[in-house]
Parts: sequence; C-alpha cells; structure tokens
Amino acid sequence: MRRQLLPALVVLLALTVLTGIVYPLAVTGIAQVAFPGRADGSLIRREGQIAGSRLIGQAFMRPEYFHGRPSAAGDGYDASASGASNLGPSSEVLLSDVRERAAAYRRDNDLAADVPIPIDAVTASASGLDPHISPANARLQAPRVASARHLPLDVVLTAVRRQTDGRRLGVLGEPTVNVLELNLDLDGLA
Repeated sequence: MRRQLLPALVVLLALTVLTGIVYPLAVTGIAQVAFPGRADGSLIRREGQIAGSRLIGQAFMRPEYFHGRPSAAGDGYDASASGASNLGPSSEVLLSDVRERAAAYRRDNDLAADVPIPIDAVTASASGLDPHISPANARLQAPRVASARHLPLDVVLTAVRRQTDGRRLGVLGEPTVNVLELNLDLDGLA
C-alpha cells in the first residue's frame, strides 16, 4: 500500500500545481498580452474612473438616459443573481409583466397606444444582464432623451447611429446598441 500511496500523492500534488496554478497563470498571462481590454472585463473608463463594462447592463432610470432591457437578475442587473425568469409564453406572470412594462414604456416615452414596441423593451434577456437594446428601441427613446437633455433630436439620433453595432460577420445576429456607451457618448456632448 505504501508503494502505491506515495506515487499517488506525488501525482496529485503535481497535477494540482500544474492545473490549479501553472495553467491558470499561463492562460491569464496570454490573455493579458493578447487581449488586455477583454481580459480585464471589457471595462469602460471615463476620466480615470470605471464607468462600467461593455458586457454587463446597468440600470438607467433618469429621463436623460437611454434605458436598457428589463433585468431578470435580482434587483436590476445584479450579476450575482444572473439568470432568466424561465417563464414561458403561456405564463400569466410573464404576460402580466409584459403588459405592465409596455404601459410603463409608453408612458415614459410618451407613445400612443397603437405604436408597436420592440420586444427587447418589455422582455428580459436570458442572463438578465444584457447591455444592449435594439436600434428600434433606441429610436423610440430618442425623443425623450433629446427633450430631457435639451438637444436637437437629430443629434441624439446621430449618436444612436454612431453607437449601433451591425451584425457579426455581416450576417450573424441583429444590430444592437450598447446602452452604456450610448449614454456616455451623449454625456460627452454636454
């Protein structure tokens, strides 16, 4: 038994050091060199301060800011509570939430009852942390933001176009607008 125990402990120790220390440090080092911005969390800095991450949404509630998607992650974009609501299309809770969100969206953006609302304005993303909205959602919010910021609507819509990311590789996914980057862009105009 002693002959088998010692080699087993040596292998355990060697693999623990290799896979638990050496490999993670090597991968982190390579990532820091090859992708420094991404390896650190895709953080956005303004005037030396961290404004947020390109990858995690934030709750913007004031009228002069574009609002992100509703969040199913805890109390609004809580990364420790990330996850979907898991409510299906026949769920009365989901249907009630969508009706309430649609009414609030129309009220906040001064929209008539017959104006179609983009689906991303009333449903949470799968993670509950999505930092993006659709360009259609941004265009519907633009008049409110322009009015609250005392800016011409054309200036706000130009910022929306500037911050719109196209489809990946030209064909994958849908165009999106990163809410944090758009709001920071508008803050920079002030």
